[in-house]
Amino acid sequence: MAWVCYYRCMNGEKLVITGGNPLRGEVRVGGAKNSALKLMAAGLLTPEECVIHNVPQITDVEIMAEVLRHLGVEVAWEEGTMRVRAGDFKGREAPYHLVRRMRASIVVLGPLVARFGEAKVAIPGGCNIGSRKIDMHLRGLAEMGAEISTEHGYVYARASRLRGRHIVLDFPSVGATENLMMAALGAEGTTVIENAAREPEIQDLAAFLVSMGAEIRGAGTPILEVEGGAELHGVEHTVIGDRIEAGTFAVAAAVTGGDVAITGFRPEHLALPLEKMRAVGVEVEEDEEGEAVRVRGGRKYRGVDVATLPFPGFPTDMQPQIMVLLSLAEGTSVVTENVFESRFMFVDELNRMGCDITIEGHHAIVRGGRRLSGTEVCATDLRAGAALVLAGLAAEGETQVLDIHHIDRGYQKLEEKLSKLGAEIRRVGDD
Repeated sequence: MAWVCYYRCMNGEKLVITGGNPLRGEVRVGGAKNSALKLMAAGLLTPEECVIHNVPQITDVEIMAEVLRHLGVEVAWEEGTMRVRAGDFKGREAPYHLVRRMRASIVVLGPLVARFGEAKVAIPGGCNIGSRKIDMHLRGLAEMGAEISTEHGYVYARASRLRGRHIVLDFPSVGATENLMMAALGAEGTTVIENAAREPEIQDLAAFLVSMGAEIRGAGTPILEVEGGAELHGVEHTVIGDRIEAGTFAVAAAVTGGDVAITGFRPEHLALPLEKMRAVGVEVEEDEEGEAVRVRGGRKYRGVDVATLPFPGFPTDMQPQIMVLLSLAEGTSVVTENVFESRFMFVDELNRMGCDITIEGHHAIVRGGRRLSGTEVCATDLRAGAALVLAGLAAEGETQVLDIHHIDRGYQKLEEKLSKLGAEIRRVGDD
């Protein structure tokens, strides 16, 4: 299998990085990918136009726009503002050739069933970072009265009328919480979702829906209450800042010994990662308004242990990036992955650059104090790709990161933003 992966990685664009430059300056992060995608899907709930500002120009958003257009929805996107008008569209199917490219496409299931009583959605794909089943989505819809079947790689959901129920999730799944929250708006009575996800993106979606006329209580807590039957209307909304992009730039400043101000997000949404960076020895200063941070690289770093958990725990989407920082820190750190069982696939690539990381079950043992050296590496998923870029910024010599279509799924013009901070990084085509 190694030669197959090598051939795949050797085709397409790549990022070429010459490491050793401390990053300095100010960078503004874009809108949160994991919020914007769900707000777009929520536009299916009303025939009126929804205007969404601060939408990042990334591949995943383009794919979601294609999904909506395939359904018959009018989508216009210009300079970070998206207009979604789901008038009297006829489509009920999200096809495999689109859904396979992005797992978040499954979130159209709930709105379609809520508004029309039926949906056909391909079982999704996305980053290959472990099993991310949709059982909780389907079980919750079934509890609300939907008839669910799976045939030939598609989920079929039908309901003449959804009914409010008390649903207990096995795990605080973000996707299941979002799908069921939107489906519940088309149900009769009150739906209670217990063990609901608490992420800032959940809160942003709830705020969007409330502005549309929904009655939702408890967003940001483990218990969500949704009143069904409200007539929803169009809305204008601004997407929250992307906390994972902010965290990526924070680690970039740290691993290069730089000094970077990061704006456009709320540091409270990244509280634990920033606290872990302080424990490592990075200087992190939050502004008084709670809308920016300044990150200064330290002279000497020390290892810490990290365990990923749903919000407000350490986000799994920051695990690959923090591992690069821990590889530079003195001592041994243990990184425990509690969300996705296959999220250590990128470790071999980091080790090629001089890291010393071994995997034991769902633990990564990081032996720090390493000097990284540039080489050719392959991004295995979105956040792994970001981590390899960070390692390239800290490494001696030239690093080539291949398969960067993964990075484009979640970062808007990453190399341009890094270049403005002083990084020597450029995108080149296949030779």
